[in-house]
Amino acid sequence: MPRQARIDAPGALQHIICRGIERRKIFLSDVDRDDFVDRFSLIISDSETLCYAWALLENHFHLLLRTGNVPITTIMRRLLTGYAVSFNRRHRRHGRLFQNRYKSILCQEDPYLLELVRYIHLNPLRAGIVKDLDGLDGYAYCGHSRLTGHIESDWQAVDGVLFLFGKQKKAARKRYRRFIQDGIDQGKRPELTGGGLLRSTGGWGVLKSMRRMKEHLKGDERILGDSDFVMQVLESAQERMEERYRLSASGYTFERMIEQVSEHFGISIDDILFPGKHPHRVKARSVAAYLAVRRLGMDGTMVGQRMGVGQSTISRAVTRGEEIMRELDISFP
Repeated sequence: MPRQARIDAPGALQHIICRGIERRKIFLSDVDRDDFVDRFSLIISDSETLCYAWALLENHFHLLLRTGNVPITTIMRRLLTGYAVSFNRRHRRHGRLFQNRYKSILCQEDPYLLELVRYIHLNPLRAGIVKDLDGLDGYAYCGHSRLTGHIESDWQAVDGVLFLFGKQKKAARKRYRRFIQDGIDQGKRPELTGGGLLRSTGGWGVLKSMRRMKEHLKGDERILGDSDFVMQVLESAQERMEERYRLSASGYTFERMIEQVSEHFGISIDDILFPGKHPHRVKARSVAAYLAVRRLGMDGTMVGQRMGVGQSTISRAVTRGEEIMRELDISFP
């Protein structure tokens, strides 16, 4: 069967799981782990992606991210390619380091965000990397140590998680740690990482009960959520894909879009394709970036190359462009 396309959208909550090829170790020392964390933190900050939870194991890692304007595919390509090249050079090896395809699961925020934070952060304890919760508190290669305040990192979305446990940070940290402690005896939680319908319904027990009641649900291995959420995500993804096919079939290319933006704002095509600081020019370029990334489905890095700027600049321009289109009530194509 052909692989299904990844599902992603701005603001989507994604659980990423990536393993070494043939389940081999991808972290041989703290030098490797530090290299990975340094690269990851820079990419997260540069792309304005929120990271709620993460954990490094010997042969795989987990990430819980909220997508900004930079697609998950772009983030992961930068992270995996850069780390693999560095790892191979450091250990004098050749060939692939990671499995061909990492797993990305689009998650329903309520009720899964906190459950996934707990599941991911307990991985080093379940794997025996640390002996107990006290050891996990200080484990540098897991987001739990940042949430408990043992290690400071300005790139992790610590406040976004702690706020769910209370407005006062000190009290919130205590409640968060108690929440983590309560999950130690829950085991591996296959319903959070397993196959589609099993995961979407909360485990075999719930699924069997629903089947006895002849209640048929929609499931998808790329999505963690209830049946309504799964259907909503699939319909939205299909709509975005159909629009891109429709635009492509009608000849609405990047070049045609640039011409249209040029005509609307009354400036030259060169003024859109080359950087400049004039406010009117910035508005036009921002709208063009938004249309290219969101409507045409182009990669932000590719758009940046066409417009003479970096990917992070395009990411900010996409957000600005969306606001401009809404404020000026612009509607095209």
